Amino acid sequence: MTDRPLPPTPAGFLARPAHLGWRLLALTYDALPVMAIWIAVSAAAYAVNGGERIAPGTPAAALTFLATWLATGAYAVVSWHGGGHTLGMRPWRLQVRDGQGQRVGWGRLWLRFAVATLGLAAAGLGLLWCLVDRRRRGWHDIAAGTWVLQRPKPGKPTRPGPG
Repeated sequence: MTDRPLPPTPAGFLARPAHLGWRLLALTYDALPVMAIWIAVSAAAYAVNGGERIAPGTPAAALTFLATWLATGAYAVVSWHGGGHTLGMRPWRLQVRDGQGQRVGWGRLWLRFAVATLGLAAAGLGLLWCLVDRRRRGWHDIAAGTWVLQRPKPGKPTRPGPG
């Protein structure tokens, strides 16, 4: 397949697939709200556990991990569905879209988050796949049929991406 720019999005701009560097910058920015989410979930779990430490390997620890994962997923999925971006993606003008440049549905976004989690757990190989894929997609983008697009800077003429 060739590396062609996507058609104009409903907002009327041409966007090109974001390279790994922009994605890593967005992940770095997103670390702050995600850490806040993790602290809030952990504090709630601590309170529910009567102010006692949650021992590793217990059902309470597994439930806390699941709650943390779901809360992180909710942050990402709600952000991607609403504006197409998380807080970390916003300054770099990145958006998650489907192959036609449209907003992506809830189910595909949850699939994207789940596969992204596995890809990051596999030493980041799922994200590093952007370096191999000619369309700059990670495993999570391929699985969910999504693209991470970078919009041009405001006031600059739009032009197609590489290809």
